[in-house]
This record gives sequence, structure tokens and C-alpha cells, in this order.
Amino acid sequence: MKFLKTVLLASAATAMAGAASAQDGGGISNDTVKIGMILDMSGAYSSLDGQGSVAAVQMAIDEMGGTVDGKPIELLSADHQNKSDIGTSIARQWADQDNVDLILGGANSGVGIALQGITAEKNVAYINNGGASNALTNENCAPETALHWTYDTDALANGTAVAMVKEGNKSWYFITADYTFGHNLEKTAANAVTGNGGEVVGQVSAPFPTADFSSFLLQAQGSGAQVIGLANAGTDTQNSVKQAQEFGIVQSGQKLASLLLFITDVDALGLDAAQGLTLTTGFYWDFDDKAREWSAKYEEKTGSKPSMVQAGMYSSALQYLKAVEAAGTDDPKKVIAQLKTMPIEDAFARNGKVRADGLMMHDMYLAQVKTPDESKEKWDYYKIIRTIPGEDAFQSIEDGLCEVAKKAQ
Repeated sequence: MKFLKTVLLASAATAMAGAASAQDGGGISNDTVKIGMILDMSGAYSSLDGQGSVAAVQMAIDEMGGTVDGKPIELLSADHQNKSDIGTSIARQWADQDNVDLILGGANSGVGIALQGITAEKNVAYINNGGASNALTNENCAPETALHWTYDTDALANGTAVAMVKEGNKSWYFITADYTFGHNLEKTAANAVTGNGGEVVGQVSAPFPTADFSSFLLQAQGSGAQVIGLANAGTDTQNSVKQAQEFGIVQSGQKLASLLLFITDVDALGLDAAQGLTLTTGFYWDFDDKAREWSAKYEEKTGSKPSMVQAGMYSSALQYLKAVEAAGTDDPKKVIAQLKTMPIEDAFARNGKVRADGLMMHDMYLAQVKTPDESKEKWDYYKIIRTIPGEDAFQSIEDGLCEVAKKAQ
């Protein structure tokens, strides 16, 4: 009995030492690096996010050999159903009961902002891929625990809106998804339009999600604006583009500006409907050899080419795991601090770096959707018009609202 008591006391001491080590920011807590993904698995953004994002993160885990410092990497996933309360409920359980070290996701800005708040409260690392709102690194910033990776509303507006105004398309009317993301995207695009000599002649907010855009499109058509700016995404974008074609709006001379378009949207629409659309993207599978090589592996696993969200998921997971390895711990603040010291270069990112406000700044690309005649094969959908350096694409820290980051500079 004395021997058994000694063993039990020794085991308890070892467990307490392990817990203390994790609390002190050293080593891998619970002997596992656990990643949880809170995604749109069934809604308007599921094709650009969803199971494809899970596959992309699994690729990053496989690339690391399934372990960090000899400790296994575990992957969980769940559907937020585009509802903040569902997303935060999952995050709370994962933080309180399941010892999740990193949460990835938030392909819905409302959900993403809510997740960022919960993870900061619970001291869990969080990387947003898919939520576009620049509030994530402005008024809602949490730079010690949270990063914004793939794109934001500033980068999207500074590509598409600026390019179209400079081509002479001065008057704009916006059709906007009626929630945080849509209004934020409209605001940043409108500022880009007016800041470059254009004008906004009107706006209408459409419930999210929306199947029938007829009344909104007719209002936009009646405005006489040269450009109808679509401040929406996913199936909302697909529906609005299709119906604009059906109503003859594009044929009559008005132009559509899709402010957030994914390659999965173009595939769903077909080139007949999507041809000529100008867009800004953070990733294109055919950009260079590095992107092509990784995208080919992704297609083998999933049957499709990756959206920029899915490629961003891979990149953020891979770089997080490399940072855990370099820091020798999965303590969230130490890992995020480590990421801020590392250049970010992989299949997704060019010239990437994590800033003090939590933004992963990297090159973006202005692109145009090809005509059916220009496309040589399935997924051959974009012409890259030019590279937009990260410094030009994203808002500067000085112009932002993250006071913690300003003080850190």
C-alpha cells in the first residue's frame, strides 16, 4: 500500500508539474496540440469554407508529420451555422472542457468578431480566415491572442473599387448584405470610390442570405449608376450576378463590381455569367509554381481547386504549428508573439508578415474573370492583372483604431 501511495503521489506531482509548466508558458499543454475549426459547413459560405477548409488544415498537419515537438496534433471541426451564439457556445466548450489551443474560422464577420472576443477572454489563440471585417484589427482588435489572416475589407476595396474608378467608372450604387460584413465592406469601398474622385449615388441593404435580388437590382438599375457594387459574398454573390444577367442589366451597360468573389463562385456561376468581373484575391491556384504544386495536392484530396479562404486556412495552420515548434510551447500569447517575428512565405502568402495589430499583411492580386474562349480548362478562370503590395492593400496601423498596436510600435 505504501508503494501504491508513493506511485500515486508521484503521478499527481508529475501532472501538477505539467499543468504548472503549461500555465508558465513552457511546453505543450496536455501533451497535445489541439486545433478546433468553427466553420460554415452548410450555409451560404460552405463551398468556399466548410469541408474544404478542414482538408486544407489537415494538409498542414500532415506536412508537419502530425506532431509538434513529438506531441500529436488533433483536429476538431464544427458548424457555426452563421450564428454568433452557436459559434461562441462551441468556442466556450472547447476552451473550458476540451483544452483546444487554437481556433480557426469565422467565415462570417459577425461570428468572427464574437469568436475573437471569446478567445481573448479564454486565452485561446484565434486566427480568422474568411471574416472580412476590418473591425477585427481595429476597434475589436485582440492582438495578443488573435490574428486576421487571408484578407479584409480594406484590401478588397483598395483593389477592386480603386481600379474600377480609375478606369472611369465614377458613379456607384451598392447592394449590401445586411450585417456587419456587408456594411463594413460597403463603407470601405465607398471611401475608396469617393477618395479617388467617384461618387456613391445610392445603397440598398439585402437580408442575409437572399435568394431573390430582383427588387434590389431594379433599384440599382434605376439609379443610373455606372457600377453596381456587390457588398456580399458566397451564394448571395452568385444569386445577384445570375439575376443581373437575367434582367439584362450588364448587357445594358452597367457594370457589376463583385467586392468579394471566390473561385468557387465563378465555378458555380460559369464563365458565361461571370466573365469580365473584376475582383481582388489573396490567392490564385495558377499564380506560380508554389501555388500550383500545393493546389494540385489539394485537388487530389477534395476534387476541386482551393478558394483563397481554404488556402489561407492551410497557411495559418502551418505557420501556427511552426511557431509552436519554434517557441517550444503552445501558450497562446507566446505563439502569437513568435508569429510576429517570422516571415510568412508558403503556398498561400507572398511577402507576408504579422503586424502588431494582428493583421497578416501580404500581397494581394487584382484579377479579371476570363471569357469562355480564354479559358483552357476547368478552374482556368482568372487573369492576374497586377500584384498589389501588402503595404498598399491594407490599412496602416497608424490609420487604424487598435490603440494597443499603436503603442507597441
